[in-house]
Amino acid sequence: MPEEQGWREALVEYVRQEALPVEKFGHQPRLYALARLVGVGEVYDDDALFAAAWLHDIGVFLGHRPEEPEALARWDNVAYAVEKVPAILARLGFPASKVAAVVEAIRTHLPSAEPTSVEGTILRDADILEQLGAIGILRAVCKVGRDTRYPTFTTAVNGLRKAAVTLPPQLRSESAQAMAQSKIDILEAFLLAVEEESQGALL
Repeated sequence: MPEEQGWREALVEYVRQEALPVEKFGHQPRLYALARLVGVGEVYDDDALFAAAWLHDIGVFLGHRPEEPEALARWDNVAYAVEKVPAILARLGFPASKVAAVVEAIRTHLPSAEPTSVEGTILRDADILEQLGAIGILRAVCKVGRDTRYPTFTTAVNGLRKAAVTLPPQLRSESAQAMAQSKIDILEAFLLAVEEESQGALL
């Protein structure tokens, strides 16, 4: 429908302008595509899923999050998104009746959260999958030296090692669980190669 296409295009353009550092933009279209694969066979609202996938990380973009290290360490990017998203969607012409579903999916998209909707479960599983495999490796390594969590390669590798162990058991849907294994294999092979090649001097 023209109206639907209008708000979707406007939302993509909005995130394109706001997503900084620039490589963060790619997470949104990948996540939505992955979420649709996770959701095959499920009944869900695709408008709500699309909007949640594109806006769930707005609180991690430069210009939206604090710059001071201490404030950043305490920053709740999910709470920020939950607060800001309704006004953003209203401005872009998103259906008002679906805003609550978007906000709820965003509120529960972290691995530590408990989804309360189909859209939330799909989004959460897809976001977990994005932290595994080759994409998960790229996302972690590009943060080295500019994210307070990853000052060195060692901290990034430790984060990936933890993800390989703790994230797969948290997947809810059978489709996501099936998709995870190849990503886990890639991640484990990478971690083994790093251990073999670094010779104790990764830093």
